[in-house]
Formats: sequence, structure tokens, C-alpha cells
Amino acid sequence: MPSSEVTTAIVDDHPEAYEERHVHTVYDQIASHFSSTRYKFLLDIPAGWVGLDSGTGNGKYLPLPADHPGKILTVGLDRSQNLLNIARTAGGNGAIREVVRGDVLERGWRRGAFDYAISIATIHHLATFERRVTAIKRLLEAVSPRHGRILIYVWAIEQDEHSKRIIPVSDTTLRTRVDAEEELNLSGQDVFVPWVSSLACRSSDGQDSPKTRPGAIQRYYHMFDKGELGQLVQTASREMGLKVGPLLMNEADECGGTEGIEIITSGWERSNYYLELRRWRK
Repeated sequence: MPSSEVTTAIVDDHPEAYEERHVHTVYDQIASHFSSTRYKFLLDIPAGWVGLDSGTGNGKYLPLPADHPGKILTVGLDRSQNLLNIARTAGGNGAIREVVRGDVLERGWRRGAFDYAISIATIHHLATFERRVTAIKRLLEAVSPRHGRILIYVWAIEQDEHSKRIIPVSDTTLRTRVDAEEELNLSGQDVFVPWVSSLACRSSDGQDSPKTRPGAIQRYYHMFDKGELGQLVQTASREMGLKVGPLLMNEADECGGTEGIEIITSGWERSNYYLELRRWRK
């Protein structure tokens, strides 16, 4: 039987090629099997808004909210054509979804083209800090600077009791206190997470056959440490000249033209870290 053990990964000097081998090629291979469930952010989006699902995968969020079909329009973006072929008909009912083949690191849209954007289980597949920051900058650029909303989810080192994954943490990843306020020096952990088809071949006695069962395919992940996603948002915002914090009217009056982002909520949920952001401009 193929191993399901999570193993550490070492990213080489060519992160784009590394992601091509250990992320994009893998998802093209497993596209027909890939599925999961999640979240409620889209339920609260105002009617008539248009949004982006950056790294849409099989498009499971494109039909949402399921009880109000057509209330909003979410456009799906992904590198995998095989996954996009599935995403085009996500939700069934004969509906055809809007999907685009592209890279989450590229500028495929005019600035502020969308009212909202989601990035669910995507940024953790990017192999360097700089590439993860760039992905967040593209999300911030894609939404309206006046009201754009963003939701980001990434896998966490801290797994819950229902997870089958045990994340190996190297000595260099161990968190250390760096000042009196106990701010963390965060680096996360690069790992390979095996994917094994649930359609295992069976032997004559009904048991899995190690000789015929499909082999495990290794997917690259950067498992996030607590606070690390917030650090990425802070860095991306600073590089874009955006203030991080709520819009204060008296401050905006003094500094006309100020733009920024507010972190609406953040936390840990079922082995994931998440952030919800809102952009603002005076």
C-alpha cells in the first residue's frame, strides 16, 4: 500500500519549475478525484457582485450560494485545464460556469475588476515567501479599492484531531520568541503530502492489493505557522503602499486619498488558517 506519510520538502532554486512538477502536474493527474467541502463567506456577499475564485480547482465554490442561484457571479481561475473542465459544470443543473485558465501570480485583470475574491487552499502551494506575497498582492489588486472583500484559507501546521496528517517540523521551523511582546519569527514548514486514489483496486478477497493499488502522488505544500498569513498580508500591503487597519474618518480627512485594508476576521479552523479582508479608500 502506498505511504500516506507527510514528509518534509526542500524547495530548490527554481520555484516556478518546482511548483510545475509538484503542484500543477499533480492536480492535472488527480483532477477527476479531487473534492472537498468549505465555508460561508459567499453567503454574505451583496446581490449583483462579481468575484474571483483564484485557484478555483474543481469549481466547488462557483455555484454558491446554492440556495440563491444567480445572486452573485464568481469567475474561476486555475492553472489546471483538467480541473477547469470539471469546474465549468460545477453544481450541475446544466449551468455553465465562467472559468479562465491562468496563473494566480499574473495580472490577468484590470485593477479593481472584481467586488470580491477568494483564495481557498491555493497560496500554500507556492514555494517561496516572495511568491506567496505576490499572490496576495494580485488579490488586493483584483478587487475594488473602495469596497473589495477577500477571503484566504491556507493549511496549518497545527492539525486538528480529525486530521490524518502529522506534520514533521524541522529544527529551523521551531518558533522562537524575538522580543518582549513575544512576537513570533515564523517560517512554516515545506512538506510533501501524498494523494492516493480512493478507487483502490481490490483483490479476490475484497482487500486492497498493494501490487495493483495506484501509487501515491506527492503534492508540495507550505504548511503555515500561526501568524504567518498575517505577515504575508502586512508585507503585501506595505509593498503596495496600503495602510493596514480600519478607515478612520478624521485620519482620512487629514490624509486625502489614503487607501488601505482592514482585517475583518482571522483565525484557525479545522486545520486551516484564514483571513477576511476589506479594502477601503477615502
